[in-house]
Amino acid sequence: MGTAEFIRILDREGRLLADAAEEAGTDAKVPTCPEWQVRDLVRHTGAVHRWATAFVAEANPSPRPLGDGPDLDGTELMTWFREGHANLVRTLTAAPSDVQCWHFLPAPSPLAFWARRQAHETAVHRFDAQSARGGTPSDLSPRFAADGIDELLRGFHARPKSRVRSEEPRVLRVRATDVDDAVWTVRLTQEPPEAERGEAGDAECEIAGPAGELYLSLWNRVPFPDVSGDGSLADLWRHRSAVG
Repeated sequence: MGTAEFIRILDREGRLLADAAEEAGTDAKVPTCPEWQVRDLVRHTGAVHRWATAFVAEANPSPRPLGDGPDLDGTELMTWFREGHANLVRTLTAAPSDVQCWHFLPAPSPLAFWARRQAHETAVHRFDAQSARGGTPSDLSPRFAADGIDELLRGFHARPKSRVRSEEPRVLRVRATDVDDAVWTVRLTQEPPEAERGEAGDAECEIAGPAGELYLSLWNRVPFPDVSGDGSLADLWRHRSAVG
């Protein structure tokens, strides 16, 4: 998937998030993030959007902490969110392809990283907002969802921050059933997980299902579609895979 496609998805997902948040109301509970109300979700995602925008707009080479969202609520909060989201989309669209700035996962370029990361960040939180609203959530394209699984397994959980560890070596398989060649082998040890594409040897447990469901389940938003083999390995993922 290319940068322009990620930016289009980011644009769509942010608008859907805002629409769902407004329909739910900022007091509504977020079932997928039980500690949050919708206002917390909107403040967080809006703060992430502004944080990402600044790196690209300023070509900032150094990390900076993510700030808190403003003490706004209701219509004012939603206006703030929509403005920040639109500015992120404009900034990514207008940025030169060779812009140099800080980013935290391997990527073909900083711009490619931020477009991809913000598309997935916003898609997951759009699902949260629609969960708070109720009704049928919007679909994710299987190809985009499979890309998000790859980012999660081979990006986020390759970092030292990952808490998915095992005293004894174990092997987990992750399989998207509706995308060609969307299979990952994840080796768990006392070090950060090592994930590779494809079926590399035997696995003790396999988590499988349509890419969209699999993506959301690996982000701990919905139950796993299907688990075969040793279910304790799926439980290990569920309990230790929160991304900080």
